[in-house]
Amino acid sequence: MTSLDIAEVAQQAGVPASTLRYYEEKGLIASIGRRGMRRVFDAGVLERLALIALGRAAGFSLDDIAQMFSPQGQPRIDRQMLAAKVDELDRTIRKLTAMRDGLRHAAVCPAPSHMECPTFRRILRAAASGAIGGRKHAHGLPTD
Repeated sequence: MTSLDIAEVAQQAGVPASTLRYYEEKGLIASIGRRGMRRVFDAGVLERLALIALGRAAGFSLDDIAQMFSPQGQPRIDRQMLAAKVDELDRTIRKLTAMRDGLRHAAVCPAPSHMECPTFRRILRAAASGAIGGRKHAHGLPTD
């Protein structure tokens, strides 16, 4: 079994040693011992760190990611959780696309004032209703 000390893991994974210590504290990774004062990890930790990085890039919290591993450390990815994240990303993309298009229009709008532009006024109404910009209802749920 190949082992790597914390500095080698940090260098190969491209994360600071402090992140590795934090991930270990959260139970996402586990060292297999120490070499002097340094933590030592099984080389398989690099694949686990890649999975964690993928989950973070997709917007999952560390707690969500922790649930994606069995107690033995093997991936057990909940497909429903992935589908829910896809739906969330689709909503975010729609909102960001609407915002981008609105800003693009506002930047080149020929109206004397933005407040005189029907398109800009439509964008204002959408923002006020929470359709863009992520406003929340009074009971705390995001509008979609």
